[in-house]
Amino acid sequence: MRIDIISVVPNLMSSFFEYSICKRAANAGLVEVVLHDLHDFSTKKHKQIDDYPFGGGAGMVIAIEPLTRCLDQLMSERTYEEVIFFSPDGLVLKQGLANQLSLCQNMIFICGHYKGIDERVREKYVTKEISIGDYVLSGGELAAAVTADAIIRLIPGAIGDESSALTDSFQDGLLAPPVYTRPASFDGMDVPEILRSGNDKLIEAWRHEQAVKRTMERRPDLLHD
Repeated sequence: MRIDIISVVPNLMSSFFEYSICKRAANAGLVEVVLHDLHDFSTKKHKQIDDYPFGGGAGMVIAIEPLTRCLDQLMSERTYEEVIFFSPDGLVLKQGLANQLSLCQNMIFICGHYKGIDERVREKYVTKEISIGDYVLSGGELAAAVTADAIIRLIPGAIGDESSALTDSFQDGLLAPPVYTRPASFDGMDVPEILRSGNDKLIEAWRHEQAVKRTMERRPDLLHD
């Protein structure tokens, strides 16, 4: 998988991909994340990449020329299944969407900034818009990093035990059940006896019961999606 990320401030994300699962997946040749500085595609004297919005109003807009120049160059080099723009009015990122995107081979992520990008870019190039929540960030970089992480960890081989990703919260529409590790007793609190029983069938049933209970208590909306 290759993910090209177009950003006004790519250095904001560079360290994110140098650690943990994303780094291990890259080292194993499972994913390549390439950051592109939009300023490199500006022909202006001072590498300006924004301009005032037509109609007036506060804020600036990412200009159409450098962004389309970057997109055209990338798309001339390979075929992309998705060109994703991170926007408050996009699809809310959920596990099902992450699962779907994890099957792609090549994707472009466009990180908005200022007041956003010229609408004509969205009309001509963007295939999918994604939001990570009902709040506003200073730019799309954090949304891009979150989305990339959610996708990369699903690539076969990215996680040592692939079954781990399949038992995460939301994979079956439920929150994950409680988990425990050694010691079995700590500060007067004991690990449930059933988890120490060695009976896989009973443990599986207990975990499902706890997942349903936790979901009903904390995220009942998931049961009605």
